Amino acid sequence: MDDKEKEKEKVKEKHADGIDVVEEEEDEEGNKRIVVLGPQVPLKEQLELDKDDESLRRWKQQLLGQVDTEQLGETAEPEVKVLNLTILSPGRSDLVLPIPFQADDKGYAFALKDGSPYSFRFSFIVSNNIVSGLKYTNTVWKTGVKVENQKMMLGTFSPQLEPYVYEGEEENTPAGIFARGSYSAKLKFVDDDGKCYLEMSYYFEIRKEWPAGTQ
Repeated sequence: MDDKEKEKEKVKEKHADGIDVVEEEEDEEGNKRIVVLGPQVPLKEQLELDKDDESLRRWKQQLLGQVDTEQLGETAEPEVKVLNLTILSPGRSDLVLPIPFQADDKGYAFALKDGSPYSFRFSFIVSNNIVSGLKYTNTVWKTGVKVENQKMMLGTFSPQLEPYVYEGEEENTPAGIFARGSYSAKLKFVDDDGKCYLEMSYYFEIRKEWPAGTQ
């Protein structure tokens, strides 16, 4: 173990209660040093601190936005619950899929028409604390070959009762006979700290026509 690792271990031992954030940063000469950022505390406690200081209270309000105190928990860890995924396609009714997806009798969560425009819309709720750098990845395979690896940064969100809504850009499903068939996919929502809020595998199908019974 080198000197830097020993230093890091000492910091960890000193803060063994797990409430301090330990990070490494580089100085101007490129040398890494250990930085203790301070304790992670529930957002509810943060809002209570210095509540009699009017200027500080206004600054926190501006920083955090309209935080719904009913959504604040007693722990420092944020919570994100992804409620549903909506598939939108021009001229068709929105297809709302609760999460986790409910597969049909063939095992597919949904079906799309080849060569058609579509977009995804997610709804999610944030509670307990601020979630920083929330992003999702959606990886798609066809016959075992990765055909898509979509990564999208959603942003940083404070707790509130009303769901947040994110709508992706419009895309087109692949067209042609070779594009049709069964696809497998994995959807993940994670934050800057690597905490995973949703990891879900599913199957979908691309067909020559839209499924019967949909508008």
